[in-house]
Amino acid sequence: MRTCCLAVLVCLAITAAAPGNSFRDDSHYVALGPRTGYYIVRPGSALSRQLGLEGAPTRDTADPFNHGYGADALAFRFNKTGILSAVPAYIVQATPNEFYVRRIGSFIRGRTTLHEVETLFGRPRRIESRPDGFIAYYTIEVYNPFEDRGNGTH
Repeated sequence: MRTCCLAVLVCLAITAAAPGNSFRDDSHYVALGPRTGYYIVRPGSALSRQLGLEGAPTRDTADPFNHGYGADALAFRFNKTGILSAVPAYIVQATPNEFYVRRIGSFIRGRTTLHEVETLFGRPRRIESRPDGFIAYYTIEVYNPFEDRGNGTH
């Protein structure tokens, strides 16, 4: 009886600890100036929900159907006139790409326009309407060879 109870307790402890270890949420804000900066956000994180970015077009590289191929996203919130109303967010699964971090950090809240963002990144992959404006999403294709469990036919 004691062995059975001990086994159950060990299983419960492992199950309770697993979610904390399997998802490292280090989402945060990086301030660069009074109206410049950016968010680094993990998909599904509390900060992602707080910022309203659940609709970001990301794909998990760990998904067995993606074979290591996935997508991170950039999110830009604009007011109804197409002016950046909040600092951008980089929704990233692993390590942020320095190229994108530098670019999004250069945009100024309250001054940068949709046209200026499109000049740098092209047309948005997806636009999500909001009562106060819209969010423009851009997809960044990523590949993680450690998650590629395919048969090499890509």
